[in-house]
Formats: sequence, structure tokens, C-alpha cells
Amino acid sequence: MFDSPLRLALGLVTGIAFGVLLQKGRVAKHGVIVGQLVLRDWTVLKIMLTAIAVGAIGFWALVLAGATSVEVKPAAMGGVLLGALLFGAGLAILGYCPGTTVAAVGEGRRDAVAGLLGMFTGAFAFVLGYPSLDRAASSVADWGEVTLPDLTALGPLAWVAGLGVIVIAAYAVSRRRRLRSAH
Repeated sequence: MFDSPLRLALGLVTGIAFGVLLQKGRVAKHGVIVGQLVLRDWTVLKIMLTAIAVGAIGFWALVLAGATSVEVKPAAMGGVLLGALLFGAGLAILGYCPGTTVAAVGEGRRDAVAGLLGMFTGAFAFVLGYPSLDRAASSVADWGEVTLPDLTALGPLAWVAGLGVIVIAAYAVSRRRRLRSAH
């Protein structure tokens, strides 16, 4: 089944906007990503936390308004851990994540082109090996359809509020460090 042209166009526009925001936020720069990996530049963490918090607020506002519903996928921790390992290895080797790789290619960075080719190669290998990977990963530590609110007995709004506090604290700490280093 194919998506409608309008839905595809919306995805394209959203993707372009995402790339522009990555570029404007300076997180499509190799030095900024590596700075985060060595704990010297917190730009990536601040942007990601902000995006997660804004997305969580928007999502739960839509749920509470009845405009969407929560659909929980099973937490197959084997697949999650394998994906995290591959993502982390690629990020450490290349110095870009998938989104910033594409944004860096858009900026004309040749090192990111090599990463993009590697991502296409990895995606092709994943498609070929998916049936075996899916069976193996889903059989390891499958927690079922569970969420953090389910695991902690805190409601989703408590998680969203806690995330907001973390974002505000991260910005406050970052600002304090920036002011100290300026003096």
C-alpha cells in the first residue's frame, strides 16, 4: 500500500525543515558532534532534549485532545541493544548521526558523503538480513508493550514534566558554565 502524494509531500517538507534546523543549530558540524562525544560541547544534548520535550508535550496534548492515540510497540530489548550498539559505533566512527549526516551532505561535506554511502549499504544489508535479525532480536528480553509510565507507576504527564525540568536544568548549567568561562 502506498502513501498519498500529500502525505509524501508533507514528509519531504518536514524532512527539509528538519535538515535546515539541524544546520542552523550547528549540529550538522563534525566538530560539534565530536565535542558532544568527548563531553566538551553540549549543543547536541540541549537540542535533542529540547526536541524530545517539545515533541512529548505536543504528542500528549494531541492525545488528551483526542486527536491521536497511544500505540505502544513491544520493547524487544535485544533489538534495542543491537540497534544502539550499531548506532553508537557508526556515530563514533563517522562523527555524525543519520540526520546530521544528510544535513552535512547538504552542506557539501565530503566526509559525510562517505557516511551516507555507508548508511545505504547498511540499510541494504539490514533489508536482506531482516527476517533472521527480527527473529533473533525479538526473542531476547522481550518486555512486551510497556512504557516508562507503566514501569514506574508515574503517569505520562509526570514524565513530560520531569523532562521539562531536565531541559531547564541543562540550559541553566550550560549558561552558568558559559558565563564562568567568559570571565
